[in-house]
Amino acid sequence: QAQVVESGGGLGQAGGSLRLLCTVSGLTCGRSTLGWFRQAPGKGREGVSCANWGSYTVYYNDFVKGRFTISRDNAKSTLYLQMDSLNPEDTAMYYCAATGSTAFSCMGRDFGYWGQGTQVTVSS
Repeated sequence: QAQVVESGGGLGQAGGSLRLLCTVSGLTCGRSTLGWFRQAPGKGREGVSCANWGSYTVYYNDFVKGRFTISRDNAKSTLYLQMDSLNPEDTAMYYCAATGSTAFSCMGRDFGYWGQGTQVTVSS
């Protein structure tokens, strides 16, 4: 049974940085599409960034391009989201997820394994 666990959220300041971590067990990171999603209060879930290192496909939503970076440490089965140049609109619950499939997607409905979420709050 695959498990996904996020950590690293917290309080950040506008213009500052935070790094999220996600440990994945029960799946081979190199064979699964992994992604970060977020949901702000009163809003729907949206894809932030997704990647599949088997096909070297990476996607960033327009609202984080140039500010966030997705990466992984395969030896540690850990996915990262480096968040720079934060702004208050980045405040949300952030979720790590895995598809368990080699096919690339950044649609939430295609992800079968989800973490419990980690809160990111950015103050102005």
